[in-house]
This record gives sequence, structure tokens and C-alpha cells, in this order.
Amino acid sequence: MNSILENFRSWWSHISFTSPQKRSLLALSAIVVATSAFFVVRGTSQEIEVVAPELTMVESVAQVTVDVAGAVVNPGVYSLPINSRVIDAIKAAGDTVKGADVSDINLARIIKDGEQVYIYPPQKGGSAARVSPQRAKAKVTGPISLNRASAKELETLDGIGPVLAARIVAYRKINGPFLTVEDLLKVSGIGTAKYGQFKEKLRV
Repeated sequence: MNSILENFRSWWSHISFTSPQKRSLLALSAIVVATSAFFVVRGTSQEIEVVAPELTMVESVAQVTVDVAGAVVNPGVYSLPINSRVIDAIKAAGDTVKGADVSDINLARIIKDGEQVYIYPPQKGGSAARVSPQRAKAKVTGPISLNRASAKELETLDGIGPVLAARIVAYRKINGPFLTVEDLLKVSGIGTAKYGQFKEKLRV
């Protein structure tokens, strides 16, 4: 310790500063040492607490809203996962009532947001009634030309709804005019029982 002080005094005496300059240098050195010591002590005495922000994960599932009406147990508006099919909407409404007709409905079709799935109710005799959800069909006063009738005209027949009428028109465009009324049995969705409902009201 004494040797250090002696070396410092020897170094200090050989500095070519005036006495006021040496005093200023000592004062400045003392301030630097004191400031450094203050920050060292303060840094070791305080703990830095790091708080990680909480992340909330919200899982959102895309949905579609569909109106299920007609011959179902619980008609109403339902929200279903996106890419649900018509059969899923019907099941959400409690399934169809006994005797309801779904022959003209594509149960495997993916439903769109805001659409309506309408199930035609059964008649008193047990067969399905093809009644529009908005209005009853107009009465047919005479035979309809099978090869000239529009889809709307075909819809006036018992047993033919919008989907089946569109199939008949599409079949006619692809395969040409029907040669006989019985050729309707070649159209998807028309079976012998359904054909019997309107065969007498058609002509080629």
C-alpha cells in the first residue's frame, strides 16, 4: 500500500500542471469515481423484474347460417360449421317428419350461408305433397306438352318441384325430345310411384 502511494506521489510531482490544474484534476477524478461507485452499488441492489405479457388464444370456427323449414321436427334457423351438408342441416332440425319427401333434395350438397332448406310435407294419404313454401301450385286445366313446357310449367304438376323440373328440362336439352311420356322414368329422381302422380297430365 505504501509503495503505491509513493509511486502516485512521484508521478504526481512530475506532472507538468500548475497547482490549480492539479486540484481541478483531483476534483474531476473524485467525481468520476464517486459516480461510478454509485451506479455500481445501485445496479447490484435492485432486481429487474421482467413480466411476460399474457397471450390469449381465441379459436374461431367459421360457420354458416341456414333456415330449415317444412316437414322437420324443429323448423328454424341454425348455425353449422362451414362445409356442412344438407343432411347435417336436417339433422340439426331434428330430422324429417314421417312421410316427408326428400327425393328431390341432394342431401350430400354443401350448404351456403343464408340459404333455406325446405322439406315438402306429407299428404294425408302418406305421400309427399309438392306445395311451394310461398304459394300453392296453379291447377292444371289440360295436358302439358312435355317437350315444350318450361320448368315453371312443369312445377305446376303434383310431384314435381323446382329441382325435378330443372332435371327434366336439362335431360331434354342433352338427350333431345322425349319420344313418350314414359321416358320420364329415365330422369334421375322419377320413380314409378312419382311418375304415376302426373303421367295423365302430360303429352309429348
